[in-house]
Amino acid sequence: MAPTGLYQQFSSYFKNTGTTLVVHSNPAWRISLIARNFSEEAALPPLSLAFTGLLSVAYPLLYVLPFYLSPTTRPSPTLSRDAPSVIRARIRFVYVSVTLSTIATVYILATRANASNLDILRLLGWYPIGIVEVSKSLLLTALLFTGPLFERAVVESRWRDWIQGRALHETLSSWIGWRNYVAGPVTEEILFRSLLVPLHLLTPLSPTRIVLLTPLYFGIAHIHHFYEFVLTHPHTPWAPSIMRSLFQFTYTTMFGWYATFVFIRTGNVIAVILAHTFCNWAGLPRLWGRVEPGVAIGGPAVRGKEDSGSELGKERRDHWSWSFAYYVLLVTGAVAFQQCLWTLTESTRALAKVV
Repeated sequence: MAPTGLYQQFSSYFKNTGTTLVVHSNPAWRISLIARNFSEEAALPPLSLAFTGLLSVAYPLLYVLPFYLSPTTRPSPTLSRDAPSVIRARIRFVYVSVTLSTIATVYILATRANASNLDILRLLGWYPIGIVEVSKSLLLTALLFTGPLFERAVVESRWRDWIQGRALHETLSSWIGWRNYVAGPVTEEILFRSLLVPLHLLTPLSPTRIVLLTPLYFGIAHIHHFYEFVLTHPHTPWAPSIMRSLFQFTYTTMFGWYATFVFIRTGNVIAVILAHTFCNWAGLPRLWGRVEPGVAIGGPAVRGKEDSGSELGKERRDHWSWSFAYYVLLVTGAVAFQQCLWTLTESTRALAKVV
């Protein structure tokens, strides 16, 4: 039997709206918000936009402000944010801030929405794990980076390191790697997706508007990097610094749109954490320029004077071939990503229907 309080509330919201509330036969999926479109006749939602907006500002502030309140985490012209001591201290702070935000969210869901423990885990995307959803979301993300994956694996011959696990070990053995690929994705996705999105789902906002709105908090939360960059690069003109921050705000917001879409469609926070880690690892795809191998496949060739010209011509042809293959794969991957966006994020565990 479904938890009466939360079920009755959602039923009353949807009764006069023409939308559908699906109760799954599996006890683990008792309540799934398949569509949310409140009308004037519908009952009031558990949370107001003003209250949720306040939390959406408070949580990121609790996440970022400790960086500048302690001398161990505060950057300076002589102390970079990439210093191991700074990274360690910041990671400790964000663990505490995310824990406090999680406690607050669980309390709000339990008291304001009358959610059971299972409902809370479901809304936060913590249970069940959903290996299928995680795998499909990671595949979808990789499609967008088909070209860069080809460049790294084939052109730069890194596939051997991937198979042997050397690249993973080297990456995670540094504090920068741990911050970029573990601590950052885990804490940011829990905060901006797992905590803030369920709170917004309990407001009058439609899921589509939630996908478009909540990532703005995610993008704004990265603006503090502008201050850090200006502080540690005092001789850089302001115009390039501002452009750098605007560019960072743009691509973090765009990723936020994608991550929020995936989270609502799959109801799985692990899926967006791994997507975040993958994007941090892959970086921004090359959109122009010639693709050149960092290490020649098969090892460096031994040249003699008589064949130096032919070898040079062969290298040029190889570079042209690599470039052609890269950009074909880049476009093909982008098209495949667009074609598979809805299919690979479809799940019976969706938190809401995004249209």
